[in-house]
Amino acid sequence: MSVLRTKPIGDVLAQGDADGEDGKPGLRRRLGAVDLMGFGIGIVIGTGIFTLTGVEARNSAGPGVVISFGIAGLVALLAALCYAELASSVPTAGSAYTYAYATMGEIVAWIIGWDLLLEFALGAAVVARGWSGYLADLFGLPSAWFAEEGSVVNLGAIGIVLVLGVVAVVGIRESARVTNLLVLVKVAICAFVIIAGLFFVKAANLSPFIPSAEPAGAGDDGVKQPVTQAIFGLEPSVFGFAGVLTAAAVVFFAYTGFEAVANLGEETRKPKRDLPLGLLGTLLISTVLYIGVSLVVVGMVKYTEIDEGAPIASAFRAVGAGWAAVLVSIAAVAGLTSVILVDLVAMGRIGFAIARDGLIPPAIAKVHPRWGTPYRIAGIMTVAVALLAGFLPLSALADLVSIGALCAFTLVAIAVPILRRRRPDLERPFKVPFSPVLPIVTAVACLYLSLNLSVETWLRFLAWMLLGAVIYFGYGHRKNRLARREHSDTPEP
Repeated sequence: MSVLRTKPIGDVLAQGDADGEDGKPGLRRRLGAVDLMGFGIGIVIGTGIFTLTGVEARNSAGPGVVISFGIAGLVALLAALCYAELASSVPTAGSAYTYAYATMGEIVAWIIGWDLLLEFALGAAVVARGWSGYLADLFGLPSAWFAEEGSVVNLGAIGIVLVLGVVAVVGIRESARVTNLLVLVKVAICAFVIIAGLFFVKAANLSPFIPSAEPAGAGDDGVKQPVTQAIFGLEPSVFGFAGVLTAAAVVFFAYTGFEAVANLGEETRKPKRDLPLGLLGTLLISTVLYIGVSLVVVGMVKYTEIDEGAPIASAFRAVGAGWAAVLVSIAAVAGLTSVILVDLVAMGRIGFAIARDGLIPPAIAKVHPRWGTPYRIAGIMTVAVALLAGFLPLSALADLVSIGALCAFTLVAIAVPILRRRRPDLERPFKVPFSPVLPIVTAVACLYLSLNLSVETWLRFLAWMLLGAVIYFGYGHRKNRLARREHSDTPEP
């Protein structure tokens, strides 16, 4: 039984039928293009604006963090083009996992599915702790139960994950309504930050736009330095254009999650039209907002004085606009809430697709007959994220979210020309222009960005992949649907 066996496209499309497969209830088609953009913007606009802007401006890129967001946004947009072609051709709950299964083989599909579970789980947990901190700052709650540092159990993070987990389990329509409301608040505040902040921007704060490179601190060598510096034996450094690239790799975390839109293919009313609109609309709007907000923040306050914890709110306080800081804190709570919710929804769909294929026990893929959601796997994922968010300080692991997404995007880009070659007859409502050149450029760009992450991040990522390999060869390789089908088709000796 080959680890490179592929899943027939016909099987993938059959699983997306409204009545489900083998007479079992399927996911409900209740979403349109606006809902998909709501989910996309809901997960993308969050930690990147409210936290990473200040961290990377102060530590890696200076005002050049604006360029970092632009580079990361361009790479994400290229990846979104590849996702749009595959999602419109093969609308499915598994997104990149299923695309890999249909093109590059089972082992690659397992790697990318396992990788995406890591990305969304850690992303939700990290953001939940950030949400808890903003809530404590806004209402003066005790740091022992709500702060990132100094708390043994973060009750705020656990509470918000469990509440939103219930929303994700009860129904996709309810999740869409909550997300769309939060997104309206978030986008309105982001537009306010850009417009109001422009009145406080000082040219002196933007000079030099890319600070000169300087040696990194003693703790930034060894496993802390980017892989590119380690490979070429370069002296660890920050700022300069290398700092801009390092910041781009880190702030890519801000764009991760837009692939959650592709995971909703089986719940979209007109997937061939609405999935490309949802994916590309999400990236275009988010990139414009990120660049605008980051430019305003580094223009209001000198990058060396930016508050890493709450960069936007502190920037308005620094210029005497405390009332605006309160609005920003409210937007942060709303923004981070939607990120957690969409993370939980996406995790449930990825786990559902993997379990439905039998790579993990299929019993947990059951769809609720009334709610039309994969309630078992969604519930399991919610509890897991709540435990991670409550007991583990995950800020040091945030880079794992970036490397997980970049790995997934690389494989999706490669899948586009492979699927075109294997299934030229497949209907493609949206096509990546200049294929295979643009998909290859996308894959190379994603790989290069991932090499600008630290050696430590790569080691942690490889450890997670090793654990996944143990599960795959111990269970999934022998027990999945294709393996059982091959066994039943094998003639008796």
